[in-house]
Amino acid sequence: MSEEQNIDDNEAALLQAFAEQTPVEEFSVKEGTPLPSNAEKAAKEQIIEALRTICDPEIMINIYDLGLVYDIRQLDNGDVEVDMTLTAPTCPVAGVLPGQAAAAIAALDGVGVATVNLVWEPSWSPERLSDEAKAMLEMF
Repeated sequence: MSEEQNIDDNEAALLQAFAEQTPVEEFSVKEGTPLPSNAEKAAKEQIIEALRTICDPEIMINIYDLGLVYDIRQLDNGDVEVDMTLTAPTCPVAGVLPGQAAAAIAALDGVGVATVNLVWEPSWSPERLSDEAKAMLEMF
């Protein structure tokens, strides 16, 4: 077998392995404890900044600027719910990033229980990148 054929076979095997990965289903992660009823609530900007501390380890851009965060809802009791996605359903960090996001939000003063929902609709696309992320990826 030639070296070129061996490389083609290895690439084909790698592509097949990626294709066989099982996509992660939608799920939720919860962190934190309920706030006392008289507690001051965190500002939405603080929640966004907490989300910006969580980076996709393959791209090294934070999940907020990657456009992975679809919705942030602050409830009257101080709980926070976030809908987020990943760049692909077979993303190897699917089980990690939502938990990191929930923990970062729950660590804020003024946040009770942080729930991060992993969703797949709508699908993520590069159009969701912030201008900062596009610049980092040299997409201008």
